[in-house]
Amino acid sequence: MKTMTCQDLGGPCDLTHEGGTADQIIKLQDKHLKQAVKAGDDAHVPAREAMKGRWRRPRQAMGWYTDVKQRFAALPEA
Repeated sequence: MKTMTCQDLGGPCDLTHEGGTADQIIKLQDKHLKQAVKAGDDAHVPAREAMKGRWRRPRQAMGWYTDVKQRFAALPEA
């Protein structure tokens, strides 16, 4: 298992996400952003909008996705 924070993934807070793959952590971040915005946390709105854009245009988002995967791979196992 490896850990990345919301901030590591472009968000505003230090909530940690733990997963065995970068894809798992990205999905946890997406869920976190949805919940934070739904709860009225305006600080998370820009990150949520960016994440929604990545899901809608995955080819355009490949740079972000590749970067996250590389940073995840470089992390030590928790």
